Amino acid sequence: MNRIKDNEQLKLNIVEWIKDYCNKYNLESLVVGVSGGIDSAVVSTLCAETGITTYVLGMPIHQKEEQESLSDCHLEWLQKTYPNVIANKFDLTRVFDTFQFTMREFGSDKLSLANSRSRLRMVTLYQVAGSNKGIVVGTGNKVEDYGVGFYTKYGDGGVDIAPIADLYKTEVWELGKHLGVDERIISAKPTDGLWDDGRTDEDQLGSSYVDLEEAMENGTGPAVEVLRKFNNQNKHKMEPIPTFKL
Repeated sequence: MNRIKDNEQLKLNIVEWIKDYCNKYNLESLVVGVSGGIDSAVVSTLCAETGITTYVLGMPIHQKEEQESLSDCHLEWLQKTYPNVIANKFDLTRVFDTFQFTMREFGSDKLSLANSRSRLRMVTLYQVAGSNKGIVVGTGNKVEDYGVGFYTKYGDGGVDIAPIADLYKTEVWELGKHLGVDERIISAKPTDGLWDDGRTDEDQLGSSYVDLEEAMENGTGPAVEVLRKFNNQNKHKMEPIPTFKL
């Protein structure tokens, strides 16, 4: 799926949108977590393009070597390319291990622990943002944020703005190429990096992003039932918090 005719114009439009938001609320910095995947690579590059001080954070937690090396590579490239970028790496492995030990009575559920990794990263991003009059910039794409709800509630779903949440994954890949993102990041299999077994996004979803995009855009293809299942299952993430009203 690629609805984009001009990636340069798309880049300029998103960059201007981010700048307008920051100007409106007198913000001084942008904060982005860099995982080594294409979504965070594109978002962090778009933020860097604004000229606004941009903090890019690597936050490994028992990370696979290949994921961490891609994150390190992108952090280094951003800092060399953009004078407004400040790169930091916070290894949260010991923080997570301490948390897991402290919560050992409730620490047997692997999905909960995976989500806790994501939430520790969210806390880290907001600590940096709060210390620098900044905001946390989300890295979710359209399939993840509005199709299957493939993110952690109050983890990577806890953000202030979402620059690429209306772009399909294939469109993010194309924009990444246009922005000069490292080919190894573009070609890497998408993964949330929250599992020790290194499972990919498509392993977890049981479908390719291409098929999910077809299902979202046209209601056709082999992933229609997958999309319906995950959308129903994760609708609580994508709708406002239920509130009892008098």
